[in-house]
Amino acid sequence: MRIAVISDVHGNAYALEAVLRDLKDTAPDLIFNLGDQIEGCADPARAAALQAELGATEVRGNNEEKLWPGGRRTPLTLAVGAWLEAQVAPAQRDRLAALPLSARVEGVLACHGTPDSAWDSLLWVWDMAGGFYRSRDPRELRRMVQPLGAEVLLCGHTHRAGATRAGDTLVVNCGAVSDQVDGDPRARWTLLERRGPHWNVDFRAVAYDVAGAVAWARANSPFGDFAADLLGSGEMRGRGTVGPELL
Repeated sequence: MRIAVISDVHGNAYALEAVLRDLKDTAPDLIFNLGDQIEGCADPARAAALQAELGATEVRGNNEEKLWPGGRRTPLTLAVGAWLEAQVAPAQRDRLAALPLSARVEGVLACHGTPDSAWDSLLWVWDMAGGFYRSRDPRELRRMVQPLGAEVLLCGHTHRAGATRAGDTLVVNCGAVSDQVDGDPRARWTLLERRGPHWNVDFRAVAYDVAGAVAWARANSPFGDFAADLLGSGEMRGRGTVGPELL
């Protein structure tokens, strides 16, 4: 069984198209989309349409919760939200806002942050003093994960790819399609393959037309400089001051 997982597209149709070309070559049996689908400025309407056509099992991210009434708090997210309202149709925004917090298919449980919150995270915890994520205590992770009874637990949100075992559960934090944090601007997605009783995890990195994405943002949004820095550098700068609210 092959499972393809995408997460954190953040309205980047250019990165998503590259990922989908790579993904389709693997002929997955199932696709999960872990949320944060449209919050970005590299053709979010096209990104929304591409994701809606996938037939994926979807969960909501923290940015889908920003689509709720009163869900935006900072000046930046309010500005992005006002612009997105003119880009993505109301029916599509309503569909995304209504997505479930988690989804289970057989032994695989999927969420954006944790099964209880789209804003929290599993493998890493936001470190306010350090301005980035630190590893969660593995004993605490096991206590959180074990009662869920999942064979595999999928999550996103941190824009970092990694996997570990917590008790009998394989916990997979999937890479982000857009808005990287490690200095490598390539788009990411994750392929899981079950061979007998075991799961193998393949973290994929795919080159895409970053210049095209930035050009679209410059031509069609007020956030071109922000997109150029974020997408071109592969680093989410300034996180020490804004925290995970920017995600």
